Amino acid sequence: MRGVLLTGHGGYECLSVRDDLRVPVAGAGEVLVRIAAAAVNNTDVNTRLGWYSGGGWTGSFQFPRIQGIDACGVVAEIGGGVSPSLLGRRVLIEPCWRAPHEPLSAARFFGSEVDGAFAQYAVVPERHAHPIDSPLTDVELASFPCSYSTAENMLVRAGVSVADRVLVTGASGGVGSAVVQLAVGRGASVTALAGPTKHAPVRALGAIEVADRDCDLIATFGTAAFDVVIDVVGGPMWPSLLSALRPGGRYTTAGAIAGPDVALDLRTLYLNDITMFGCTVLGEGVFDGLVRSVERGDVKPLVAAEFALDEIVEAQKLFLTKQHIGKIVLRVG
Repeated sequence: MRGVLLTGHGGYECLSVRDDLRVPVAGAGEVLVRIAAAAVNNTDVNTRLGWYSGGGWTGSFQFPRIQGIDACGVVAEIGGGVSPSLLGRRVLIEPCWRAPHEPLSAARFFGSEVDGAFAQYAVVPERHAHPIDSPLTDVELASFPCSYSTAENMLVRAGVSVADRVLVTGASGGVGSAVVQLAVGRGASVTALAGPTKHAPVRALGAIEVADRDCDLIATFGTAAFDVVIDVVGGPMWPSLLSALRPGGRYTTAGAIAGPDVALDLRTLYLNDITMFGCTVLGEGVFDGLVRSVERGDVKPLVAAEFALDEIVEAQKLFLTKQHIGKIVLRVG
């Protein structure tokens, strides 16, 4: 089969497009998915560069690896004990694999600890291949799994509701734009931070106000302005995110694209009774709830560009310019 192997940590030379890869075989409780489309993510680039401690999202990383955490495809074969009704069904692949009884440390991520979607076929546990009925294209559907489930997981963990005023950083990116849509869908009042050229598109997603990502947050909004901060940026402005929270506020993070090292004044944390959530492993039922939201049309896909699978280097280069809104998707099938 055709696919892209990550052969080591480093530059684009570590991405090898191959036509001689072995088609994997579905075992008991597994399905073989013919991948139709797969989206590009920060995690692909971070792993290639060796940004994560241990090499992958959750620990040790083995080369070569087929990356790709976002996928839409069709079930081509089933393993033992799998319902035949899944054959031929279009599915979204849940990015985070963990059985209900397993600890968080047992989680595996598609395209990181196991081979992923940057190939024509992938083997997936039956419980993580979610059938979906939607008029959206394969490319559009491939824009949802990782970013939108990450966004949904943060909102669930923070308990966001109609009563909340929510600040969203990185609001024009894949996760940030998903957070805006999903938070607005909950009835929350959303303020978004984005680059100056992206204010109008982010406002169109439902944000009531959009400010520049480099603004002086406290001068613009004051202290104690928000109930919840949903952050994927980190970096130098991080201390002001906590200062902008009301007493009893909640902070969630699932990224650090502006830098992982931040300054924390513990007095801000404990004197204001702030609750902080680090969000990586999906909670039980989060992805299934996302699939239902997609089927109902509660969220819309944001596809910035499409590339063929063998154009993965060009796709990642465009991704790293950070000039796009939404997702960059590879056509695989």
